[in-house]
Amino acid sequence: RRQRALLWAVLLAAWEAAWGQLRYSVPEEMPKGSFVGDVAKDLGLQLRALSDRSVRIVSEGRTQYFALHGKTGHLVTAERIDREQLCRLVEKCVLRCELIVEGEMQVYGIQVEITDINDNAPSFKEIDLEERMSETTAPGSRFPLAEAHDPDSGRNSLQSYELSGDEHFSLAVQAGPGGDQRPELVLAKALDREEAAFHELVLRAIDGGDPARTGTARIRVTVLDANDNAPVFSQAEYTVRVPEDVPVGSTLVTVTATDADEGLNGQVKYSFKKKKAASSQVFSLDSETGAITLGQNLDFDEGKTYLLDLEAYDGGALFDTAKVVITVTDVNDNVPEISVRSAVSAISEDSPSGTVVALLHVQDRDSGANGAVHCSIDGDVPFRLQSSHGSYYSVVTARELDREQVSEYNVTVRAADGGSPALQSSAVLALRVLDVNDNAPVFAQERYSARLAENNAAGALVLTVRATDADWGQNARVRYRLWEGRVRGAPLSSYVFMVDTESGMITLKEVLDFEDTRGYTLLVEARDGGGLVAQCKVVVEVLDVNDNAPEI
Repeated sequence: RRQRALLWAVLLAAWEAAWGQLRYSVPEEMPKGSFVGDVAKDLGLQLRALSDRSVRIVSEGRTQYFALHGKTGHLVTAERIDREQLCRLVEKCVLRCELIVEGEMQVYGIQVEITDINDNAPSFKEIDLEERMSETTAPGSRFPLAEAHDPDSGRNSLQSYELSGDEHFSLAVQAGPGGDQRPELVLAKALDREEAAFHELVLRAIDGGDPARTGTARIRVTVLDANDNAPVFSQAEYTVRVPEDVPVGSTLVTVTATDADEGLNGQVKYSFKKKKAASSQVFSLDSETGAITLGQNLDFDEGKTYLLDLEAYDGGALFDTAKVVITVTDVNDNVPEISVRSAVSAISEDSPSGTVVALLHVQDRDSGANGAVHCSIDGDVPFRLQSSHGSYYSVVTARELDREQVSEYNVTVRAADGGSPALQSSAVLALRVLDVNDNAPVFAQERYSARLAENNAAGALVLTVRATDADWGQNARVRYRLWEGRVRGAPLSSYVFMVDTESGMITLKEVLDFEDTRGYTLLVEARDGGGLVAQCKVVVEVLDVNDNAPEI
């Protein structure tokens, strides 16, 4: 049967994978490392590419219940899962996580239903119960009994009760508004205290497992002398609305019941009818005054409504019941949370508009307007937010970048909820802009000129040219060379001049002779590390020196 359910879950997961949502189911209490689903197959991911794409599982809570097996692509349990511990107030137990493929900036939602096994027997909070009844109690009277509790669900939960031990009593089971079974002790035959002052009974609770589990409680019925008036509550149901930030110890409501009898039979005390209910741990009831006070902090996200079943009983064991409905209203007490799921630290300046630089997850645990989150980016920066999947947002470039104008960005993403006043939080993304060789060298002058007397020694400085490049690193490194011209058929650079490749200094290679050549025009080329070039013209005028005597 488990294999058929597993096959159906795999087929359903394959159909839903196309829509970005995987669903699996696994029984509770499975050992760590148990198979949940073939994620790689259902999403069409190649096993060899799993490590390259940096695929990982992310859960919302602090405990990671699932992990991805890197070699097989299977989703497996990372912890032993106890359904009753995780979902004690929920009929269908579903754990959610996300599969993030960082290389593709993709997010896939995964839902895993934790199915119940019959690992808990029904139990009573107290195995020895006492009931006190007046000997004048009319046959057919009913007395509520303590209910058994079974944390399992479905057929594995509590199904029926049985009573044995005495002909004076029988058992009736009433269906509560939530479908729960409420056992009642029914007086089948009139009591006579003089005949029997006590009656011993056994109440058995049975679940629907195979095999069934049972729990028992012993009931001791004490027969009292006549008390013909029961307490009466002033209201059958009390309703209270309180904000979730009400201080611990505050009195929320006071219930009252009156009894027309006198003495001990007229003294009324109060108690919770279901002492094991979770609500009885949150609230305290003063048995003498009927005041209900707050015992621990409330949280709207954990509990919105509490139902308290109360009893008012007198000294003769007659009672009345009432309900108290406490509704918790939301207070904007949770700040929006921004989680950076994936981000890059650097981006090339020639990246196209719309390039994704970060993947963010935003959530607010409040509800309604208090939990509605609006996200924005501070300042005039070339980035914008783009809704990605559910509560995920992508930070993308809004236009082309220019490293020569701005080389680094600190992008502040701000999340604000809809409360009044609004709560907000922010996250800062540090991003460097990488250089692209998009700027050619630029000479300080388009034309240089120099005047130099003849007969200067070789190595004499003519002048220095200077070119700059707005790029960075190797792209901005400038080297110089002479553009080859010719004098008398020989290359100019090897004939008269030379230029230093790093500094741009132009010097003589040999002595100048005015009588031979009176001027030179040079072309100097500047080339950066990326191959972009610029040229400038250098004009050298040779000055005459009186180095020749007249000839007759």
